[in-house]
Amino acid sequence: MAKYIYGIINSKKIAAGEEIHAIPYQDISAVVSDSEIIDYRYLSKEALARQLIKHQQVIEEIMRGTTIIPMRLGTFAVDEAEVKDILEKGYSLIKEIFPKVKDKIEIDVCVTWCDFGTSIKEAGEEREVKEAKEKLLANPKGITVEDQIKVGTLIKKALDKKREEYAQEIQGSLKDISQEFKRHELMDDKMIINIAFLIERSRQEDFDKRVEGLDVKFARKLNFRCVGPLPPYSFYTLEVRKMEFEEIDWARKRLGLSDLASKDEIRKAYHRSAASAHPDVNLDAPGIEEEFDEANMAYLILLEYCQNDSCSFTEEDFQKNAILVKVRE
Repeated sequence: MAKYIYGIINSKKIAAGEEIHAIPYQDISAVVSDSEIIDYRYLSKEALARQLIKHQQVIEEIMRGTTIIPMRLGTFAVDEAEVKDILEKGYSLIKEIFPKVKDKIEIDVCVTWCDFGTSIKEAGEEREVKEAKEKLLANPKGITVEDQIKVGTLIKKALDKKREEYAQEIQGSLKDISQEFKRHELMDDKMIINIAFLIERSRQEDFDKRVEGLDVKFARKLNFRCVGPLPPYSFYTLEVRKMEFEEIDWARKRLGLSDLASKDEIRKAYHRSAASAHPDVNLDAPGIEEEFDEANMAYLILLEYCQNDSCSFTEEDFQKNAILVKVRE
């Protein structure tokens, strides 16, 4: 039976049900459950949502009793030995993260327009937009589809400008009460800002009051929704990358490197390869873009694999470093 990994704690045991247990390594542990390995890429949206809810429920339950570093959804190890290998490979990184998340929580703030239609109408009353409309209306030839598109573009520009002004004010008001913040992509045009804050647990009440103040200030214009307290999902979610020797060996050969190379040598080899295969200096050369893309891909693969100042590409040494633990970007 494989092991599903929810996250990492800085102790050797947890208070949880029989299904959830800890696998220790030195002074840290992986929070796991027994499971068949599932390829999440092929799950339906409904099944994926169920797995995500379970994943988060376990992490957030553990969070109530101890600090936990979340693991990316769908992280499996084939057995307990591989779990310990993951903990060993990621030990230095994990120990570096724990002080950054101890006694801290994440709160996500999502802000939307109260009335999107009214907001669009107000954007249409901006001076630049009004002047463009008046100019078009005065045109004896009438208004074309192209003219309508131009006005629509101006309205969107005005709306985006107002959106960013609000977003900057909200971010500026809340960032000084937080340790870190990270803006996420907007889900649709109705959203003003979607932002995560990492704050001291002891300052949650202060943070809530600051959000309430903004809510009052922008009453009838903006809607505020907060989600939290959460583990540091947006800041320190870990992911495990199980690399294949074939891809490392291909990348090494593609850049013309020997079995041992420093990061500086990898960088120089990439620059040489990229320069010789750059489409701008090899106009009309057949397959040159593919060669350039391959050089870039090889460089990224080796940068990810080589975690120290120098690294070995022999198959024997690769087996010692085949598992890579990193913070999800």
